[in-house]
Amino acid sequence: MWRRAGRLPGASSRVAALAVALLASLSRCSRPEPSEPGAAVASALSPYFGTKTRYEDAQPGLGPRAAEEDREGGACTPVQLVALIRHGTRYPTAKQIRKLRQLHAVLQSRGPGAGDDGLGADLARRPLWYADWMDGQLVDKGWQDMRQLARRLAARFPALFSRHNCRSRLRLVTSSKHRCVDSGVAFLQGLWQHHHPGLPPPDDVADMECVPPRINDKLMRFFDHCERFLNEVEKNTTALYHVEAFKKGPEMQKILNKVAATLQVPVNNLNADLIQVAFFTCSFDLAIKGIKSPWCDVFDIDDAKVLEYLNDLKQYWKRGYGYTINSRSSCTLFQDIFQHMDKAVEENQRSQQVSSPVVLQFGHAETLLPLLSLMGYFKDKEPLTAYNYKEQTHRKFRSGQIVPYASNLVFVLYHCKNAKTPKEEFQVQMLLNEKVLPLAYSQETVCLYEDLKNHYQDILQGCHASEECESPKMNSTSDEL
Repeated sequence: MWRRAGRLPGASSRVAALAVALLASLSRCSRPEPSEPGAAVASALSPYFGTKTRYEDAQPGLGPRAAEEDREGGACTPVQLVALIRHGTRYPTAKQIRKLRQLHAVLQSRGPGAGDDGLGADLARRPLWYADWMDGQLVDKGWQDMRQLARRLAARFPALFSRHNCRSRLRLVTSSKHRCVDSGVAFLQGLWQHHHPGLPPPDDVADMECVPPRINDKLMRFFDHCERFLNEVEKNTTALYHVEAFKKGPEMQKILNKVAATLQVPVNNLNADLIQVAFFTCSFDLAIKGIKSPWCDVFDIDDAKVLEYLNDLKQYWKRGYGYTINSRSSCTLFQDIFQHMDKAVEENQRSQQVSSPVVLQFGHAETLLPLLSLMGYFKDKEPLTAYNYKEQTHRKFRSGQIVPYASNLVFVLYHCKNAKTPKEEFQVQMLLNEKVLPLAYSQETVCLYEDLKNHYQDILQGCHASEECESPKMNSTSDEL
């Protein structure tokens, strides 16, 4: 069934990107998702898939929650929710699919001495069901991720997600990537289900009684518009030095030799990238189809921890604390979040109706990680490097726990009346993946809005993307590389 993303109003420069997203949805209609028998399963490797981790594996025990209650210390009413949401479960990208084909070809070209038995032979005979058209599209499980998230948030904050607010005052912004566009539509379907229990959601966004999404890549894919990031990190062959060094290090070499022996292929025919794609294939089969495939049998827990670290190294140096520009490039998005809350505070103080009680922004792991780094979250005392794997066993920076599929960072603005004094104030509480996120600087679970703004004053007032992202002159020296 074709789930139409609807007509998304937005900048004319994004029309072509939207057309691609809609055509991708249409192409899925003629190419049904492959399926295999088997109930949803868990894998011992599940916690170590990094950014390919299922939401339920990173946040076990999630279920419907009761409406948000007034917090201790006075009556607090939520007046606005601003959520930054990563898309749901997706297919592998075309690049990952090409690497899987390369690995499959290695298995199929095994010498006569390899034999017809064993895991390598089994995987060589196993057909690859991944196709080029999939290229990172949202899968059925991803649609389900978003609908369920919407229903949980709506149940937790019923006043904010009222039918009236959804019809006229909900603001939804998305990246132009089809997996994000579709995630936004799926979220609206979940809100529709919340208000119409037991009824299937409509396919057309126009029938969902909600304000349709708008595309804004400068906000949700800020990294694509930051010249300094592109030059110093994205296109810089030395920026991921520690990632490449770890691939050649003793931990990865041990896995390389072990996998070669397990699959009965010459070790020279394998490399770290092929090992990683085999590991991710286990995760894709698990996340997309709910099966534990033979690819999972190639690895044990110790292997998974090493491969998780390899993935975390990449995220750390390309999206996290490795380079200052990674996080500073997200300051426009950070400021946008606070501009929404500023406006809500101003409207509330004037006894006006809050114009945007719900703001939903759909992006990528690459959208969330820089922002969380900008705010000071999950920062380890020592940087992650190719040479301190053992020392980082208990690191804070674990991408699978921070930004699994469908990960979300939520700011909830409350208007509070102090029970002891007639003073009124605004407070903020943050949630990461639906769990209360303590403040990075105090470990308190709630704070005055003004205190939060004061703490991040440098970013709110002194971080200008146009300046941060301007590449330095040729005769200047970068302090990051």
